[in-house]
Amino acid sequence: MPELPEMENYRTLLSERILDRPITGVTIEREKSLNVSTDVFRTALLGNSVVYIERRGKHLIFHLNSGRRLLLHLMLGGMMYLGSEEDKPDRSTQIELDFSGLKLWFIGLRLGYLHLLTSKETMEALSDLGPDPLDRHMTLEKFTGLLKGRRGTLKSTLVNQHWIAGIGNCYADEIAFIAGITPSSKITGIAASTELTSKLYHAMQSVLREAYQGGGYMEMPLFKEDSHTGGFNDQCRVYDREGEACTRCSGKIRRVELASRKVFYCPDCQTEV
Repeated sequence: MPELPEMENYRTLLSERILDRPITGVTIEREKSLNVSTDVFRTALLGNSVVYIERRGKHLIFHLNSGRRLLLHLMLGGMMYLGSEEDKPDRSTQIELDFSGLKLWFIGLRLGYLHLLTSKETMEALSDLGPDPLDRHMTLEKFTGLLKGRRGTLKSTLVNQHWIAGIGNCYADEIAFIAGITPSSKITGIAASTELTSKLYHAMQSVLREAYQGGGYMEMPLFKEDSHTGGFNDQCRVYDREGEACTRCSGKIRRVELASRKVFYCPDCQTEV
């Protein structure tokens, strides 16, 4: 599932290419991906344009010049592709938006959605999300406060979108590795240590920023000439690296199941708390 770095990468690249271009075509192959009828959706978009793209956790919010919003969550297997009709990928697409000849395809939206909302409805839809880990207000002091009173494991806490928004399976494992803590560690033990809390905070910041700057781990580029998207996939230290040598201590990366989630870590250099 696309996480914060992937969605921030999409936000940046799309902002450079589709803003202020009139929407001249709307094709819906899967109406269940919408929250309104295809006619209502098409009427609301045609002739309008996207003036700003915002990210909130794993969501993108497309601000239309009409004042309406498009709220996107790609969910598991979702991705986007931008190009001409000749560039269209050989994949099943659920929604196609034509930005005056430049087409944006939404792929794999069988679990995800693209909802047409008002500004107020968008705020309500996202109201249960926790703060953004890369927000300028996410200081070490605020992070320390968020940890207080939490229960469960480090992994389950990091992927809890109500606690903090945008981190999923991949980056939870990468953050735990950089912090030198096992994903199965109890969050109460981490919160009780000023040193471990600081390590976790700085690991979260560095991993997410590095992953975004590296293009995230998406398997498919956003457009034909895109050589940036997916660049971080080869830079992952532990995620999907079962059996490989640890980049820090040369130990062997292990994969286990934790509360029905796959977890990757190095048992030799990550400490159980």
